[in-house]
Amino acid sequence: MNFVLNLARFGAMKKITSALLLSLVFCSLVVSGEKGTYNFLRNDVGARAAGLNGSFVSMSNDPNLIFYNPAGLTTIDRPLASVGFLKHLLDVNGGHLAYAQPLDPIGTIGAGISFLDYGSFTETDESMNTLGTFGARDIALVIGAGRTVDEATTVGVSAKFIYSSIADIKSAAMAFDAGVLYRISSENITIGASILHVGTQVNSYLETKESLPVDFKMGITKRPEHLPVLLNLNFHKLNESHENFFQRFTSFSLGAEFVMSESVRLRIGYNNEPGFRWEAGSLSVSILSTTRSTPTARSAVCTGSQSVWAGKLLLHRSLKHSLAEIE
Repeated sequence: MNFVLNLARFGAMKKITSALLLSLVFCSLVVSGEKGTYNFLRNDVGARAAGLNGSFVSMSNDPNLIFYNPAGLTTIDRPLASVGFLKHLLDVNGGHLAYAQPLDPIGTIGAGISFLDYGSFTETDESMNTLGTFGARDIALVIGAGRTVDEATTVGVSAKFIYSSIADIKSAAMAFDAGVLYRISSENITIGASILHVGTQVNSYLETKESLPVDFKMGITKRPEHLPVLLNLNFHKLNESHENFFQRFTSFSLGAEFVMSESVRLRIGYNNEPGFRWEAGSLSVSILSTTRSTPTARSAVCTGSQSVWAGKLLLHRSLKHSLAEIE
């Protein structure tokens, strides 16, 4: 009798998981695949995700998963926080703050903020007379939760508020993310899927509302037996329209995280599409270490990063160098 009940319960969980995954796929197909505005939302958040070049949707144990797949929050078993700062080109600076912790009976909750400041610009009139200066910045606030469905499946949702300004022109939007994570423990495999930035502008720059950069992602993480490495394959922008179905899988990223010791990890990643318009693909390398030495790497595109434990808080420092190709 117990066997029959367990079998029925297992079948019900499988149906729930299948329904959730099909819902994500359906939502991604009906949602517009236009590039839209607020493209800063496509930037990688955190040194770990950047080192893997965005192949992060099926990873675990990181509060920055609130930006990639809220279902991954359930893999966090204690309070975790992440703080990051990005020094970009010229005066462009960015950063993030994320926090997550288990909270019964909800599951695991998380919150985060990411921002990008484009610096100061000189304002002139039609005759090139200087009128002063102005700035431009983007901000996204997100809050979400993940919950366990069964031993193998977790789901998550999050809501976000997006704000952007250029001089005295402002724009705002509301959006949501949803994700699912499925673990095959016997094979050391994790499969993840998420749909991000589904929403609408509540206040547009001009009179015409623009679409958001909706992104449907799917990925798989595999840890080979007896090898201290996590191998990742992620597909991005699966919701974008193409001439045939298989062209939806042309945007992908690969990543590998090597566990060298408890305090040192080496990450490499490849992305076959540009992270920004002037990059034609990217290859990155990152080194995380709790020592004070500055990591270096040589590559066409590389990322060096350093992590320092401060109590229970792990701080990341990263620097990315790129060779750009402008078409």
